[in-house]
Amino acid sequence: MKKIQVGLIGFGMAGRVFHAPIISSVPGFNLHSVTTSKPESAEIIRQKYPQATIKTRAEEVFADAAIDLVVIATPTHSHFELAQKALAAGKHVLVDKPFTVTSQQAEELIQLAQAQDKLLTVFQNRRWDSDFKTVKKVIESGLLGQLVELEVHFDRFRNYIKGGTWKEEDVDGAGTLYDLGVHLVDQAVTLFGNPQAVTADIRAQRPQSRVIDNFEMILHYPQLKVTLKSGYLVKQPGPHFILLGDKGSFVKQGMDVQEEQLNNGMTPLEPGFGKEPEELWGTISTEYEGLEINGKITSEIGSYIDLYKNIAGVINNGESLIVTPQQAKTNIRIIELALQSQAERRTVEF
Repeated sequence: MKKIQVGLIGFGMAGRVFHAPIISSVPGFNLHSVTTSKPESAEIIRQKYPQATIKTRAEEVFADAAIDLVVIATPTHSHFELAQKALAAGKHVLVDKPFTVTSQQAEELIQLAQAQDKLLTVFQNRRWDSDFKTVKKVIESGLLGQLVELEVHFDRFRNYIKGGTWKEEDVDGAGTLYDLGVHLVDQAVTLFGNPQAVTADIRAQRPQSRVIDNFEMILHYPQLKVTLKSGYLVKQPGPHFILLGDKGSFVKQGMDVQEEQLNNGMTPLEPGFGKEPEELWGTISTEYEGLEINGKITSEIGSYIDLYKNIAGVINNGESLIVTPQQAKTNIRIIELALQSQAERRTVEF
């Protein structure tokens, strides 16, 4: 079977830490080319991915007939234009999260992908976090009874303004609501579908911050409250997931290990990749069929590689796409409603 030839646009953190190593770990792909304008990045590419051609302009990727799939790993405000050009050039497209800045942009890309009969998807990789997979397993087990509340945190501590990054600049799509919030929204919608309404409190807490660096978002469901939180001034983080039901609770500390492993140079094909240490396993306390159950739940294995495996299956074998652009558009719409909720100081219906 012919390998899918990939053109990766962007070799910042997303391209260098996530996409390039994962693409290189899936047998159905070949990292054909990487686009970067930075000499230091070009040197890393030559060392780690000698088979890849280095390009300096995205237009070179769009014009290359050998490339089947374009992966866009650039600042959020550029996603729409680059994805639009890639689809118009007849390429399949994977956009790093967040999909676009607005839901209208997302809809335009969806319509173009349908007209071109090309795959369009988004790197919502945290559906394959070990802890999220474990939370999903606990919910589906019924061990907690009727679920009444889920609280999720994605916190960091950076009490200064980091220089040299667009994520700290006053540009469209910057700030933690788009950067980290879209992961939490995607996880909630994956579990429970679209909410009935959204309530949000959104702030810039650090002095001189030009971007959103703290948010609390409540997604309202029938008989279920989902709270999503992120902040840059959380020195001592609390639980990552708190899951409450009428029979018991599940609490999970710590973050999925895959980002740290990738950042340290580990590849998804190495033994132990995606496996959480036992001290990070979540704890359950519940009553199930008359029995008291208390203890640790073994974390599922994290598997970002499965997102790319699905893309290969869609292109080569007509499999169903897991992360659809329609779902990614919904995530952006919920972020828009959160911003509206903050601006109007009220709960906004979905």
